[in-house]
Amino acid sequence: MMKTSRWGVCALLFFATTVNYMDRQVLAILAPGLGNEIGWSESEYGLIVTAFQAAYAFGLLGAGRLLDGIGVRVGYPLAVTLWSIAAMAHAAARSAFGFGAARFALGIGEGGNFPAAVKTVTEWFPKQERAFATGIFNAGSNVGAIVAPLLVPWIALKWGWRAAFLVTGASGFLWVAAWFATYRPPGLAAASHETSVSVPWLKLLAFRQTWGLVLARFITDPVWWFYLYWVPKFLHSRHGISLDKIGPPLVAVYLSADVGSIFGGWLSSFLIQRGWTVNAARKTAMLFCAALVAPIVFASQTDSLWTAVILLSLATAGHQGWAANIFTLVSDLYPQRAVSSVVGICGFGAGIGGMLISTATGFLLDRTGSYLPVFLWAGSAYFIALGLIHLTAPKLKPIA
Repeated sequence: MMKTSRWGVCALLFFATTVNYMDRQVLAILAPGLGNEIGWSESEYGLIVTAFQAAYAFGLLGAGRLLDGIGVRVGYPLAVTLWSIAAMAHAAARSAFGFGAARFALGIGEGGNFPAAVKTVTEWFPKQERAFATGIFNAGSNVGAIVAPLLVPWIALKWGWRAAFLVTGASGFLWVAAWFATYRPPGLAAASHETSVSVPWLKLLAFRQTWGLVLARFITDPVWWFYLYWVPKFLHSRHGISLDKIGPPLVAVYLSADVGSIFGGWLSSFLIQRGWTVNAARKTAMLFCAALVAPIVFASQTDSLWTAVILLSLATAGHQGWAANIFTLVSDLYPQRAVSSVVGICGFGAGIGGMLISTATGFLLDRTGSYLPVFLWAGSAYFIALGLIHLTAPKLKPIA
């Protein structure tokens, strides 16, 4: 039997997150062409995205609770199987409603990824390594967003858009096989104890720290989803980028996000190892990441494609570095048996925020055609969120 190492586990989390984001990115890449073929408006596309966000919110909430109950050994591959089937189901859609239904099913399944991954990191890594490990697995989201624009146009142009959904969706089953073949819990006795004791949601919601994290995710997570679902459309409408040319700009944006994810996680871990308190290290890293996002407000004002790409690259790098740290705050504050539940609760809040913003963005673009208000919101959201975190958890003291 193969012995599982913690960095081997981190690699499994990285690849699951890669598949997760590749599957959700396919629609955004094909959206300009599908909009013409299926005949949806910006508002209808916004509602399709909203269907995913709504399901993702409830998927996170339910998955967090489920994973704290049954553990990641079985719960994680269950989630991957569900979202892989849903991703492939997009190929059967024939209308905006059909795509909305497929997106809803995808959201339910994909909601299991981050509660499972954060819980796994909490079980396997000491506190000073958790943000770095989270940054590494979270970088998979950017790799997925890089692989998709390289692979999906090629498949779609060669075999049609339905094949793109089928091929990418099927990749999740390879991960499930690898997980069952290699993953072993770090300590069966400890894992058994953790899965038998859970913390009620109402108790978790009684802590102000929970609400600080929920509100911070409510404000900032929709920024990332906006990048995922509207950046290809923004580049198409503002700079005339077609499906066969979309690859290089998106690769540049998401490679930068990869660097930001790993660097943001490394930075707070490095500061802790240098003697900084967890509180100072995490918040300093998050402030740095917020500053990287701020210049995004100019992205809709430039006529230069690559200036816009550079601004988007800084913003996605900042967001992913931020994400590596805000996920890790949960394990800083809460006991291990509550980690997945708190990640799920926070993700639910983020999903509601994403649902509202996706709908609003679609209607805003239908009526004004301007991306400026969305970029203004994106540039300020992280500073507001950091203030809320500091207000509700000024010293990041662990909750017993």
